[in-house]
Amino acid sequence: MLCQKVGVSLQTENRMRGRAVVAHRAHNPEVVGSNPAPATFFLYRLIVILQTKSSALRPMDNQKNISINDNSAAKHADSSVKVSVIENTGRVISSTGSFYTVKCEDGQTFNCVVKGKFRTMGIKTTNPVAVGDMVHFVCMKGNQYGQIDRIDDRKNCIIRKSVNLSKQYSVIASNIDMAYLIVSCKNPQTDTMFIDRFLVTANAYNVPCSIIINKTDIYDSQAQQYAGFLIDIYENIGYNVFLTSAVTGTGLEKLRKDMSGKICLFSGNSGVGKSSLINLFCPDAKQKTADISATYLKGKHTTTFAAMFTNGDINIIDTPGIKSFGMADFKREELALYFPEMKERLQDCKYYNCTHTHEPHCAIKKAAKTGEIHYQRYNNYIKLLNAEDMSPLE
Repeated sequence: MLCQKVGVSLQTENRMRGRAVVAHRAHNPEVVGSNPAPATFFLYRLIVILQTKSSALRPMDNQKNISINDNSAAKHADSSVKVSVIENTGRVISSTGSFYTVKCEDGQTFNCVVKGKFRTMGIKTTNPVAVGDMVHFVCMKGNQYGQIDRIDDRKNCIIRKSVNLSKQYSVIASNIDMAYLIVSCKNPQTDTMFIDRFLVTANAYNVPCSIIINKTDIYDSQAQQYAGFLIDIYENIGYNVFLTSAVTGTGLEKLRKDMSGKICLFSGNSGVGKSSLINLFCPDAKQKTADISATYLKGKHTTTFAAMFTNGDINIIDTPGIKSFGMADFKREELALYFPEMKERLQDCKYYNCTHTHEPHCAIKKAAKTGEIHYQRYNNYIKLLNAEDMSPLE
């Protein structure tokens, strides 16, 4: 069955009515303080109808109509009136709290809520649905409100530990063809630990990743030296590194070709120029930009919710700027698997459970001493191994 039959009590019905009011006011700020428009209650009625009449719903082809009696609304309308409900599928293109915008193949968009509670990949997450998810939803014919009742399996995703919620995680985005980590070598300077935390997480969840060194137009000799340092580290272990400037246009055409035809994720710490790049590739995005804080030389958050923008064959998922990247559900004994230059040498270690810290005949330590593994990467591995967000050794 597509939905399970659920009895709806008066308390549940009132709670759902409240959700519909919140949904309407979230999309129509001008009505705050007034009674919601009747269109709002289409969403409320849809939820009630689907839960009280779900036994009438069964799997069927995309966009097949179902006619059901809205008996629960008898006191508001004639019980003989039939409501036409449509099944549909689409990709989540924006997420704002508990509300999601879903875009179908024909270009139509629907404002949706989630049915019930979802659990993602066995991990307790703060958001059951993420931008990039392919979802199934139902809606009333002729109405742009819907209810998500199923999420397709994800081919990959980026997950991070939620801020101030040590036991919860958030899915940043899913079904990504290429994640671009945007960094800067000046105002602010992105440190290698932030980069490695992101790359390790992307590797663990099967997300291909490249690095964009942005804002090259403001680099002095020291910043240029640091950019060369990053290129030396990451190109040598197989990552593509792009040098770009949203001001001068440096490197943008090369980056555009690499992005073409892909679902791309743009992520990075605040102030690296992510929103400026997105506005160049997708002018309709009109993402806010802000100057660097003069006091701390750090970026200011300008993106508050994840969203996907499209311009021709360019598809970019924009994510809020990240101050720190907490790693989710990692075990210490598995960490070296997500450093590609270490993974290829694990079989050469004498001990199968080698931690690459103190054991004799360790191929990783030997490669770090000879420079085959960059000292900065090895140092970051050791720091991550002892980080608080890593699970204890088994």
